[in-house]
Amino acid sequence: MTQDAVPAPVPNWVGQFMHEIDTLDFGEGFARTTDDTEMFFGTAHVVGTEAIKAFFVKIDEPLHIDHTVLECWDAPNGVLFLRGEATMAKKTDPDTTVRAPFMHLYRLDDSGRIRTIHITAGPLRTDAVM
Repeated sequence: MTQDAVPAPVPNWVGQFMHEIDTLDFGEGFARTTDDTEMFFGTAHVVGTEAIKAFFVKIDEPLHIDHTVLECWDAPNGVLFLRGEATMAKKTDPDTTVRAPFMHLYRLDDSGRIRTIHITAGPLRTDAVM
């Protein structure tokens, strides 16, 4: 039997999660993470809700950033794929914006909490935002 991913509407919690990454005002979206949630962001491996929040504060605090989910795919066994684009600019240079494609792969447990997040982003003009 073949089990395929199928296009799906973006779950509300994903929109909330992205909004919290953009605003660094963590709440209901990050409530889906746990002390055991693992995030793989490029080469970084971060474990636990508070460490994941701190990671996003470190990389996003100097930026104005807006994540837009363009596609969502639902797969068996709690797997969710997202494809999107992040628009960002340094807070010190808000008129210079860059867009970076991203992919998120979520693995959810039986209760819908996030077990792992795999994130790839880019390519992007790093000189414009770093």
